Amino acid sequence: MNITRENIDDLNAVLKVKIEKPDYEKKVETVLKDYRKKATIKGFRPGMVPIGLIKKMYGRAVEIDEINKVVTENIQKYITDEKIEILGDPLPKADEQEKIDFETQTDFTFSFELGLSPVVDLKLSKKNKVNEYEILIDEKMRKDYMENYTRRYGELKKADIIEEKDVIKGKVEAIDTTGNVIPEGPSVDETSIGVDIIKVDSIKKEFIGKGLNDSVDFDLKAAFPNDSEIAGILHKKKEEVPDLPSNYRFTIHDISRFHPAELGKELFDKIFGEGVINTEEEFMKKIEEEITVNLKRESDYRLMIDIKDLAMEKTDFALPEEFLKKWLLRVNEKTTQEQIDKDFDNFRKDLKWQLIRNKVARDNDVKISEVELQKEAENITRYQFQQYGLFYATEEQISNYAKETLKREEDAKRIADKILDEKALALMKDLVKLENKSVTVEEFNKLFE
Repeated sequence: MNITRENIDDLNAVLKVKIEKPDYEKKVETVLKDYRKKATIKGFRPGMVPIGLIKKMYGRAVEIDEINKVVTENIQKYITDEKIEILGDPLPKADEQEKIDFETQTDFTFSFELGLSPVVDLKLSKKNKVNEYEILIDEKMRKDYMENYTRRYGELKKADIIEEKDVIKGKVEAIDTTGNVIPEGPSVDETSIGVDIIKVDSIKKEFIGKGLNDSVDFDLKAAFPNDSEIAGILHKKKEEVPDLPSNYRFTIHDISRFHPAELGKELFDKIFGEGVINTEEEFMKKIEEEITVNLKRESDYRLMIDIKDLAMEKTDFALPEEFLKKWLLRVNEKTTQEQIDKDFDNFRKDLKWQLIRNKVARDNDVKISEVELQKEAENITRYQFQQYGLFYATEEQISNYAKETLKREEDAKRIADKILDEKALALMKDLVKLENKSVTVEEFNKLFE
């Protein structure tokens, strides 16, 4: 086995791999002997098939397979031993591989294209200024947080007269233009309608003020132009809706009205646990703390975006773009060249950031421990649980859920990349000059437009 490297330029190289029969012969023989032990061929006892027949049946395929394995293994070893930093994977040079004839040759020379990683020189200094935003808390924000809690822990209560935001249950049945029920028409004994989502105001007004056992005749298809909504009300398939009548009578059996939870100790105990918060003043202080934490998270996120953008702007290097496009086409079998060309700018940007990030991490000997992976997975899990109102999940439940997440390779890589991003950006943060700037939430949100 002999491997030589020919540099085309700073970003491209070719590996030539010369393999001779002794490099793969023994491995081929071993595989064929194993085939012989397992082969079941009519007329021969198990394990007694002549090796010549096995070679005739499987020899060429096994030989090609083993040659490919030997070549791949040795290329990877060569790249590792020579400390060559590559992008993507080695790509066979198709124009040269076509000349190979496995039927007549025993010695082969394969050529592979390499895309070389560029030299990355991060150019950030205290001359570079980045805003660190302090988002000001306003009264609307406090009110929105409070109302979010009261809505989350609110409940539906029975009512006697329909109001605009009520949910009503009752019987719906098709009627003709004279107001008579169509005997064979669609009919549901118990269905639900949200009054506030009725699209036509005049129809909505017909319901408001009605009470239990009252009826309303209306155009269902006008009230709900969405076929999926009509299908849900009539317990039909969406595909059936176009052929159904438009006019219906709704007889009211039940009226439910949503009532936000009242501020008080009962609500505070539900949210934070018994005895943690006892007064409205303590509740508002707790809300303020939550808002501050969340705004700091948003501010830090913006800071990281700005530092990342600055690093990308100040760090310029070329990439082996033609090689990368060929590699992307090869590894994404269902993707066309047109799609790759269209999406390549985004790919280039992502790759450029990865190279900058990896450079910073490598220069600073950044490591990610199992403990850090677990902690970050738990933080993500805890945040997700809170988004769904699961405030009472125990630390053990969160820990176990996080462990299951890390067992999934794709999720584990995503979390590791997030940690690496944060560590690299924290290091870059120390390289630049930060300037504090106070902004309203509206001004801050405009930064993302």
